[in-house]
Amino acid sequence: MKNIPLNERIILALDVAEPEEAKEWVRKTEEKIRFYKVGLQLFLAGWFDIVDWIIGRGHKVMVDLKFFDIPETVKLAMMQLSDKGVTFATVHGNDPIIRASLEAIKGSDSGLKILGVTVLTSFGEEDMRAMGLTGTIEDLVYFRAKRALELGCHGVVSSGLEAQRLRQGLGDKLLIVTPGIRPGANIEESEDDQTRIMTAGRAIENGADYVVVGRPITKAAEPLQVIDTLQEEIRRALERK
Repeated sequence: MKNIPLNERIILALDVAEPEEAKEWVRKTEEKIRFYKVGLQLFLAGWFDIVDWIIGRGHKVMVDLKFFDIPETVKLAMMQLSDKGVTFATVHGNDPIIRASLEAIKGSDSGLKILGVTVLTSFGEEDMRAMGLTGTIEDLVYFRAKRALELGCHGVVSSGLEAQRLRQGLGDKLLIVTPGIRPGANIEESEDDQTRIMTAGRAIENGADYVVVGRPITKAAEPLQVIDTLQEEIRRALERK
């Protein structure tokens, strides 16, 4: 079992419009959480300054820009991240993009790990049919994760619904980072843009190493209480494993 501290298992998604608001969330939660996601919205608002600020406070950062472009452009973009102290960076999981990303950090001692995005958690079976794809989302996720691992990718971003098959089929080496996490009390009535969701405890039990959580914490009346609940779910799931 990977030696991941409990306060790093939850990656708090700082999906906010202003760097100052992101900083406030870090200050508010850093006694319990030590890992934060900077996505496209916040990165465009705060650029590398917000990434540097979070890392400067001793925390880890996942830069979630989901690079998708011609391989040379992706390689050059990834090189911009390689010396920033970032822990995870995301790319879309097709072969040329993963190869280019890995080439960008080859020989680097930065510790940056590349995560291949398998299928977005907002993507459902009906979307597959609309694109003319056959099979199931689970099959598609597994195929992309398997290819990512074969190419040398450090891990993948995957719904908790597919994590169990990935872990059983691909072993423990692959890092699995799972978004679409919702508190157990309201998972059935969750209404948002993510369709493939589950609880933190179930995702960890299924094989996820980390869970990405945003709105269930940042929109809660008592966000620290929500974090406590999620961490307790995770702790119990790890004990069961």
